[in-house]
Amino acid sequence: MSIVHLLDDDTVNKIAAGEVVERPASVVKELIENAVDAGATVIETEVMAGGTSLMRVTDNGCGMSREDAVLAVKRHATSKIKDSEDILSVPTLGFRGEALPTIAAVSRFSLLTRRAEDELGVSVRIMGGKKPEISDAGAAPGTTVKAEDLFFNTPARKKFMKTVHTEGMKINDCVVKAALAEPGISFRLISNNKAVVKTPGTGSLRDAIVAIYGGAVGESLLPLSFEDEDVKITGFLTKPSMLRSSRAWQTFIVNGRVVENKAMARAVDNAYHSLLPKAGYPLAVLVVEVPARSVDVNVHPRKAEIKFEDEGRIFKAVYKAVVDAVRPEGQSLEQVAAVAQVPLHHDGMGGLSLSVASFDGPSAEKEPSSLPRPFMPTVPFAGKGDAANFAEVQREIIAEKSGAPREIYEQQRIEPLVADAPEEESGSSMAMVPIGQVALCFIIAQDGDTLYIVDQHAAHERILYDRFSALAEDMPSQQLLVHLLLDFSPRESELLEERQEIFQKLGFDLTKSGETQFRLCSLPADIPVGEAETTLRKILGWLMEMHDPTAAEIRHACLAMTACKAAIKRGDELNLRQMQLLLEELSQTARPYTCPHGRPTILRFTGSELAKMFKRT
Repeated sequence: MSIVHLLDDDTVNKIAAGEVVERPASVVKELIENAVDAGATVIETEVMAGGTSLMRVTDNGCGMSREDAVLAVKRHATSKIKDSEDILSVPTLGFRGEALPTIAAVSRFSLLTRRAEDELGVSVRIMGGKKPEISDAGAAPGTTVKAEDLFFNTPARKKFMKTVHTEGMKINDCVVKAALAEPGISFRLISNNKAVVKTPGTGSLRDAIVAIYGGAVGESLLPLSFEDEDVKITGFLTKPSMLRSSRAWQTFIVNGRVVENKAMARAVDNAYHSLLPKAGYPLAVLVVEVPARSVDVNVHPRKAEIKFEDEGRIFKAVYKAVVDAVRPEGQSLEQVAAVAQVPLHHDGMGGLSLSVASFDGPSAEKEPSSLPRPFMPTVPFAGKGDAANFAEVQREIIAEKSGAPREIYEQQRIEPLVADAPEEESGSSMAMVPIGQVALCFIIAQDGDTLYIVDQHAAHERILYDRFSALAEDMPSQQLLVHLLLDFSPRESELLEERQEIFQKLGFDLTKSGETQFRLCSLPADIPVGEAETTLRKILGWLMEMHDPTAAEIRHACLAMTACKAAIKRGDELNLRQMQLLLEELSQTARPYTCPHGRPTILRFTGSELAKMFKRT
């Protein structure tokens, strides 16, 4: 008796379904892609119970003739390619020709389609992969595909599906990604008889983003643009003050296809690395156009991942596009201020209270006083002498807290934190005017009918970090008259030996003097000798946690720590002139959105937003 035998068509179809239909969202994705390829301008998706009981996708595309509809539910039938050569340069979203028959193999399937020029449409019904039932039917131009009771005939697969809520969220994400990839198509998602996604189909990516994510995200969008002879990148990012805890709201679109690509994701992370908290991600919708033959879309069974011919080139292009968008030329502080999102909620005692989203990140601020402090406008400087004195004091504080000798700052011609104040205030170009300080922590300012709240510690951190960064390449090392002998754990010693090049680039001269002991001969001039061992151990910790960080990433962490220690703290009282000088310095930094740890520096409330909060609209 033969051991090897051919499988029957029903079993073959179910195996193929396992490759294409992983979950309800897989079905929705395939049907939406078919609708896009059919030239639809309106695509409506309806699901019930997370797609487990019903999925229906309706489009106004070109529709199919009776002959094509019959062929479309057969395996390996497709209108997308003709031979193997076409696979490498297919211009459409799919070509496998297995989507409809494999969906039909594991569901109660129906297809209703009509071309505009035909009087009647055609209906195709298939029950769990059985023989199709085909008939004429009345239908609007376009195509409707319905799949009910997914996996009803394969219970072993059905039990591996997640909860209805999880499956519904996967479908929602699928529709959102498709809408961002095709802003010229109006998408609608109805879940359990409720419309949850609706895009206008105007062709504007910004309009699609706003329709999906809301007006607050729209106000935080930064456009990006890059183009060379083979690569073109457009799209939008949010300011670093608008973050989420996962990468789920980042969308990468290559030649019209939503994809995952580690090089692109890493480029966005690297461009933002000094602006974000450890667990934060900005919204990103990147639209990349490259020659079709320079990208392989077949490295993943469902085409979820792609591989570029030259990954390094794509990484550099995305990195530059993001950096240029995040650090735009000529933007004022008012333009980059985060839009405050302050919801009102009942406090349980008949009143309303405010809640502001918290931002994680290390802080060296003083503990606030236990007693509330009333808001009081402070007294401005009397004249130039006081401002100059404040600048001098700040210069001393920076030199003392950073550990760098004052001579280094003099040699590098670093300006003090605040410039000498002019005799007359009218010379200032700042439209934002400070009006007071709250809790010895927040600066209150206004510009016309707009209110701003600035975190003085975060703002000063950003100013100092940018100043220190400008010196990072030229910061000299300080030779130690008395070398330090430092003992480390076996793992730390191993890292010190393996990463000697990084420590040398950072300005540390370390030589091994024992099995786990090292001699420190010199260190960067901006690190106090008393903090040398602590700093080295922190760097070793980063090397263990950050999975092969570069010298630049470690330098950023060191500079951020130094800036945090040297910055104005919560509890430091400032007068109006000091506040204004701080705002002016912040407005001149390259990245004023956040402190180096990713917390926002400034929030903005428009007059209309304040009116809503006070129920005046």
